[in-house]
Amino acid sequence: ISGCATLPRVSVFKSNRYLSVQAIDDVNATTLCALHSKATGHKANKEGAAALGEAFAAKLKEAGITSIVFDRNGYQYHGVIAAFGDALRANEIKF
Repeated sequence: ISGCATLPRVSVFKSNRYLSVQAIDDVNATTLCALHSKATGHKANKEGAAALGEAFAAKLKEAGITSIVFDRNGYQYHGVIAAFGDALRANEIKF
């Protein structure tokens, strides 16, 4: 999975307490935008993931990004990861 400036890779990391997401341009090896649930006050549950997805979608739109490549980092598309992805889709981010 690889991303570029026009179609960045959104990488998700999930621990027992927190979620961390970042939009990465792999061609230039730069992070375009990132968000951590600790900074936003959300937990690593479905409700927190949905809220983080909405906040991250707003940040992506601010940067002018409407399409992404979704990198689950080996996590199943289930539960928290699915709630995050569904929140992105609900806020008009395509992947």
